[in-house]
Amino acid sequence: MKVEKVTEHIVKWLRDYATKAGAKGYVIGISGGIDSAVASTLCSMTGLEVLCVEMPIHQHPDHIARAQEHISQLKNRFDHVSDIRSDLTQVFDVFKNNMPEVKNNTQEAITLGNTRARLRMTTLYYHGGLHHLLVAGTGNKVEDFGVGFYTKYGDGGVDVSPIAGLLKSEVYAVGKHLNVPQSIMNAAPSDGLYGVEKTDEDQIGASYDELEIAMNQANTNSPQIHLNDREQEVLDIYNAYHTRNLHKMNPIPVCIIPKELL
Repeated sequence: MKVEKVTEHIVKWLRDYATKAGAKGYVIGISGGIDSAVASTLCSMTGLEVLCVEMPIHQHPDHIARAQEHISQLKNRFDHVSDIRSDLTQVFDVFKNNMPEVKNNTQEAITLGNTRARLRMTTLYYHGGLHHLLVAGTGNKVEDFGVGFYTKYGDGGVDVSPIAGLLKSEVYAVGKHLNVPQSIMNAAPSDGLYGVEKTDEDQIGASYDELEIAMNQANTNSPQIHLNDREQEVLDIYNAYHTRNLHKMNPIPVCIIPKELL
């Protein structure tokens, strides 16, 4: 990958899109992870207004520290970058405490994790609406078009997806080129949606490097190569996630009414 050229292409795309939309720039959530760090830096390089939003909900201290380190770096590098902190912990707790108790703890944890993501989406659109900014997404290609590892109408609810054309390894390559803080480059990827910290690999059962290989195998038209036991296991994981989450990746189905019924 031609990292410098790819960077320039995304920055120009972001600048042109916001200009045509009549927006002042972008608002983006900062989590302390590589994807939000790269996406927010690319937005900042447009020269347009960028608002970085921290939205902690019972957040792990490491995530908070990395997010603040990255925001400080961006503000030092770019005069048009500002930040705001919207602590959603109390909002989340009030919502949770007003919902019925659920006996299935596993399903409740997953649902509440998605609720966190949806509260953050609402918050980003609130700030975006106030300041005439578009919401920039932070999903990469493996998450958005491979395993569907995001929340529908949560972190999947955005105006633009600047890095959804990049595999996770490519996001890291761009991050290195952009001088993203080393603490973020070294951190294990995590969605930060659960009180007990879990990495993405813990949740999915495979690393992004493994998933990239599986994604390539699933999408290739060439005859299937021989896979060892682990490669087959990861491919099965990939296919299961992809199939289960197609409803996120496909357009919303519309019930077409036959003309004879109208």
